[in-house]
Amino acid sequence: MNWGVLVLFVTLAVCFVIRMPISFSMMVAPIVYFLVANPNRLNSLYTVITGNMIAGFTMLAAPLFVFMANVLNESEITDKMFNFCNGLLGRMKGGTAQVNVLISLIFSGMTGSAIADASGIGLMEIQQMKKEGYDAEFSCAITAASATIGPIFPPSIPMVIYGMLSGASVGKLFMGGMVPGVLLAVLLMVYVFFISHKRNYPSGVIMSLRQFLRATLIALPALLTVILLLWGIYGGVCTPTEAGALASAYALLIGFLVYRSLGWEKLKVILVKTASNTATLALLCGSAYLFSYVVALEKIPATVASFVTGICPNKYIFLLVVNIVFLLLGCVLDVSTIQLVFVPMVLPLVKAFGIDLVHFGVVICLNMMIGLSTPPFGMLLFIVSGLGKTKIAGVIKEILPMVIIMIALLFLCTYCEPIVMFLPNLMHGV
Repeated sequence: MNWGVLVLFVTLAVCFVIRMPISFSMMVAPIVYFLVANPNRLNSLYTVITGNMIAGFTMLAAPLFVFMANVLNESEITDKMFNFCNGLLGRMKGGTAQVNVLISLIFSGMTGSAIADASGIGLMEIQQMKKEGYDAEFSCAITAASATIGPIFPPSIPMVIYGMLSGASVGKLFMGGMVPGVLLAVLLMVYVFFISHKRNYPSGVIMSLRQFLRATLIALPALLTVILLLWGIYGGVCTPTEAGALASAYALLIGFLVYRSLGWEKLKVILVKTASNTATLALLCGSAYLFSYVVALEKIPATVASFVTGICPNKYIFLLVVNIVFLLLGCVLDVSTIQLVFVPMVLPLVKAFGIDLVHFGVVICLNMMIGLSTPPFGMLLFIVSGLGKTKIAGVIKEILPMVIIMIALLFLCTYCEPIVMFLPNLMHGV
């Protein structure tokens, strides 16, 4: 480790310790690097910063998905989706907990964000489960665990960012996440089935056929958002970016004309919120490009590659090491830090070992989502415990079996590549 690398990472660590936002941390560290460790390149600092940061602003798909998510959140469709899911699964033992998982799978296909899922519909889910007699800690735990489905099942903002960092096809990444996303939902529902019988949790809302058909009819326009999005991408009609624009326009139409829950005041709120979210995202990605430039300048990936290839004789050992390291990082760091700082460092190794970039991207995305629910610092744990007004220690105890299930799925997807790659391999021209 030379002087420049030491300055870069010590500065970054100090920024993290003083709780500076990740985007600013990743700007400050390279600037200090140039000022202190590489002053001979100081004259080109402006060009490097602007050139590399502007490169991070070229990602159009993510802002469109953010806009679509905000439109759907403000359109008050949560009640309609909840009623539809209740009609499907309400008769089962632990029906409302089952609905919690199913609605996360459906809702995630609209928002692509675990945080949006947990904070958007999480309060309603937790309150309803507590009202029906579920333990508060279990209600919070299943809400957090099911929210991780969001960025695995398409659309997925983390996958869009990974596609930007790696050059992998965003369409194939979305397709690759479908089977793991559904599998995770099924595994959580099986766990809920057994735990509900063990603890004698109640059945959910039981609807007549007429009530269910009415709930389905009301929810159908919202459900078509996901179908429209996936059909646009995988039908070869449009690119992921264009599909995001198409789905956003459709979401506006149903919000204004079908549900009549949107007005000009709400649209103003949506635009302001989207602009704020997009600015944060753009600053993150731009800072990541700048940081990656310095990392490449110091030949850090080559050094890491040389070290890792020395201890990893094949790609299977490499994937094991990466999964363990990223799971540990997920316990203490947020998803943005892991994705923007550490993923670019291992991408050269991924290519060197001949691992498919789409397969690796889905595995890493699943890994990072597990981190959101992993003690002690998983962000979802704090969100749901706050929503449920429950001690976080109780939530951690309840979520541990679910985390074990998710880790088992992670390693299954890691070493059984067809689970991830079956659908992307069917795609052509995406």
